[in-house]
Amino acid sequence: MASWVLTAMDLACQKAQRTLFEGVSFSVPAGSWLHIEGGNGCGKTSLLRILCGLSPAARGQVLWPSSSPSSSSSQTSLSRPDRSVLHYIGHALGLKPDLTACENLCADAQVSGLALGREQAVQALAAQGLQSRAHLPVRVLSQGQRQGVALARLRTSPARLWVLDEPLVGLDTQATATARALLQSHVDAGGAVVMTSHHDVGLQGPGARLHLGREVGRA
Repeated sequence: MASWVLTAMDLACQKAQRTLFEGVSFSVPAGSWLHIEGGNGCGKTSLLRILCGLSPAARGQVLWPSSSPSSSSSQTSLSRPDRSVLHYIGHALGLKPDLTACENLCADAQVSGLALGREQAVQALAAQGLQSRAHLPVRVLSQGQRQGVALARLRTSPARLWVLDEPLVGLDTQATATARALLQSHVDAGGAVVMTSHHDVGLQGPGARLHLGREVGRA
């Protein structure tokens, strides 16, 4: 198994004839995290979408460890990685408002080809402090509670890499601590986290910070 989960090579992004960033290169090893920083409009979300294969890069390449045992190369370039490899949570969260929190987790698992029982879904929500909200439609939940539902999906995801756009936004103090513990446990177990945040998430262990427009610095 490769010791790294993701490598970006010389990535560039342009919007409306304006260069948001260029020359962005980094590797994310297993058991580590990357915190992408920068001001509004610098391209943080655009970079995450490029990494996930949701938006094209103006230049550069994203490489993943090959999942094929017969492959002669240890790396491959995928336009959009399988959800068994990567789990992405963006600003929109991807929740269905008329489904309950529990039903959202089950539906999300089904998209990933997993069979998730309601009891397992409720347990994941309870771990986020949302057991009492498990059977309510997502549309009646607060922004922070919806964010918690989205994060609860990570607890049932098989993906080694989590790509998260502002994962702590809208969370209260207790929910923030719970989310940080979730991310830390994933890294400690050999997974990897790539995230944007305007706040110090406080993850420990091997990690790096990337300020768009600057070089990657080890934390």
